Amino acid sequence: MFSFLCSTRLLLLKRRKTQLGFLHQNAFFIVKSFASITLSDSSHRQQQGQEEEHSFTVSYLINSCGLSSKSALLASKWVHFENPERPDSVLNLLKENGFTNTQISKLVRMRPKVLLSYPEKTLLPKIEFFRSKGISSSDLTTIISSNPSLLVSSLNNHLIPCYDFLKSVLLVDEKVLTTFKGSRGADVANNMIPNIELLRQHGVPQSVISLFLTSFPRIAFSNHSKFVEAVLEVKEMGFDPLKTVFVLAVQVVLKMSKEKLESKLELYKRWGWSKDVALLAFKRNPSCMALSEEKITKAMDFLVNKMGWPSAHIAKNPTILFLSLEKRIIPRCSVIQILLAKGLVKKDLGPARFIIPSERSFLERFVIKFQDDVPQLLNVYQGKKDLEVGSQSEKLKSPQRYSNDHTLSEMIPKAASQ
Repeated sequence: MFSFLCSTRLLLLKRRKTQLGFLHQNAFFIVKSFASITLSDSSHRQQQGQEEEHSFTVSYLINSCGLSSKSALLASKWVHFENPERPDSVLNLLKENGFTNTQISKLVRMRPKVLLSYPEKTLLPKIEFFRSKGISSSDLTTIISSNPSLLVSSLNNHLIPCYDFLKSVLLVDEKVLTTFKGSRGADVANNMIPNIELLRQHGVPQSVISLFLTSFPRIAFSNHSKFVEAVLEVKEMGFDPLKTVFVLAVQVVLKMSKEKLESKLELYKRWGWSKDVALLAFKRNPSCMALSEEKITKAMDFLVNKMGWPSAHIAKNPTILFLSLEKRIIPRCSVIQILLAKGLVKKDLGPARFIIPSERSFLERFVIKFQDDVPQLLNVYQGKKDLEVGSQSEKLKSPQRYSNDHTLSEMIPKAASQ
C-alpha cells in the first residue's frame, strides 16, 4: 500500500514537472516571439525612417539645388539629412558670395558632400582666401563650381601650400588660379611638388613647366610613381626635355593605357606606318596617338585611298589628322585637284603645304592667285565647305550669293585658322 502511494505520488510529481517544463517552454517561446516581433517592428521603423530621410534628401536636392531626378538619386548615395537646416545654410552662404543657381547645381552634383559642410567654419575661410589673392567674384565662382573639391580640401594642409608652391613656379596669380581650376583636389605634397621637381631635374625649362601646369593641371598632379615611369619612357623614346613636345608626350603617355597605345600603333600600322614611322609621327605631335580610331580611319581613307598620298607623308605632318575632314581637308583638296588637272601647281605638292596653312594663307596662295585662270575655283571651295549644311548637288545647283570678288573681300579679313 505504501509502495503504491509512493509510486502514485512520484507519478504525479513527474507529470507536474513535465507540465511545468511545458509551461516554461511555452513561456520561453512566447517571450522569444514577442522579442522577435519587437525587434522586427523596431527594424521596420528604422527602415521606414531611413526611407523617409532618403526621400527628403532626394526631394531637397531636386527642389532646392536644381538637380534632375537622376542626378538627385545619384547624389543621395553620398549625403543624407533629416532636415534642411545644414544644407540651407550652405546654399545661403554660396548665394551670398555670388554663386548662381546653375553654378550651385553643378557644384552639388559634382560634390554633394559640400552640403554637409559648416559654412562659417569650413567654407567661408576658403572663399576669403581666394579673394585675398585678388580674384574677382565672377572668376571665383567659376573656378570653384568647376572644381568643388576646393571647398572640401583643407585650407592649411592643402590649399595654402599648393597655392604657395604654384606661385613660386608660375609667378602670376592668374596662372595659379587656372591650374587650381583643373587640379581636382589632388595631392600636392606627395604628387605635384615631386613631379615638378622631377621635370626640373631632367632639364625641362621653366617656361615649359609653366605651360605644362596651366595646360594639363590634372596630369601635373598625377601619382608620382606613374609620373616617373612616364617621364623615363618618354626620354627613352628620344624626346628632348628642352622642348615643349617633351611634356606633351608625357601627358599622352599618362592619359593612355599601354593597351590603348598599342592598339593605336596597330591601327597606324594597317595604314602602312612602320614602328619607326609611327615613332616619328609621335615625336612630331604626340597627341596623334590620342585621336579616336574613327577620326584616324576617315582621314587616312580620304588622304591615302582617295587622294593617293603615301601614308608616310601624313606621318611627317600628323597635325593634318586633327583638322576637320568636312570643313577643311575636303574643300582644300577639291581646289588642289582642279589646279593639278590644269597644271597650275606641281604634282609633288605635299598635303601639309595647303592643308595646314591658315585660311587667309590658303585663299591667297591657291584661290586668289588663280582666280583669273579658274573663275569657278572659289565657288567649288565654298560649295565644298557648305556640304555640312546641305548636299553637294543642292549647293552646286543653287546660285552663289555673292560675286567672287565680293566673297573674297568678305572672307579674307575674317579668315582664321581652323
